[in-house]
Order: sequence, then structure tokens, then C-alpha cells
Amino acid sequence: MIQRIQTVYLLIATLLSGGLIFMLKLWKNEQEINFFVIDSFKSENIMLKVMAVLFFVSAFLTFIAIFQFKKRQLQFVLGRLSILINFIILGIIVYFSQNLSGEINVSEKGIGLLIPILTILFVAIANKAIKKDE
Repeated sequence: MIQRIQTVYLLIATLLSGGLIFMLKLWKNEQEINFFVIDSFKSENIMLKVMAVLFFVSAFLTFIAIFQFKKRQLQFVLGRLSILINFIILGIIVYFSQNLSGEINVSEKGIGLLIPILTILFVAIANKAIKKDE
């Protein structure tokens, strides 16, 4: 039953992890250039590349979980895995946002830092609805 409320929550989480990362900046660097998730692929740092890949993996998992409505246990596990991935992303983002070069001079973080938190929130609400159906 794809019209369940957890489908809406998982779709919102998918759009957050897979769509808004192109529109919301993570931070501004010392040259006043906005840094988006997609810019991580051009970076020299391997952790930033891993973070970008994890965003897409999270979006993929929540998208796959939408269509697992007949297998609620698998849907629940995919949600939990997505939450775990978003906690890893959150840790990487916090690490890099606190260690930006020029942090003393400019401290402008973007709203994109909230994407993993919001994704965790929506997937947790979806998992609660899945558990309720079970």
C-alpha cells in the first residue's frame, strides 16, 4: 500500500538527501565561495568525497524503502540503515565545519548542514509508522 503516511515521510527524506544537496550550501570558505555537497567531488579530501557518496546512498536507500511496503521488516531495516548513514554524514559535516580554514575570520555556515538532521527526523517518523503497521 504505497499511499501510506510512511511513504510520504520516506519521499521527503529522499528529496532532502538527493535533491536539496544541490540547492543548499554547506558553508562559505575564506574566499567567500559557497560550498555545496556536489563540490565535494572536486575536493582533494577523501572524507568529503565519502560524504557526498553517502548522501546519494542515503537517498537511494530511502527511495528503495518506499517500494518495500509489502516487506515491512525490510523497509524498517532500510530506514535504520539510512539513519545510521545520516549520522555518519552529520559527523563528517560537523568535523569539517569546525575545522574550516579561516574559521576565526569568517564563520558562515549554510542551511545545508541541517539536511542530515531533517533526513534522520523524517526516516525516524517513517520507521515509527512502519512499526505501528506491523
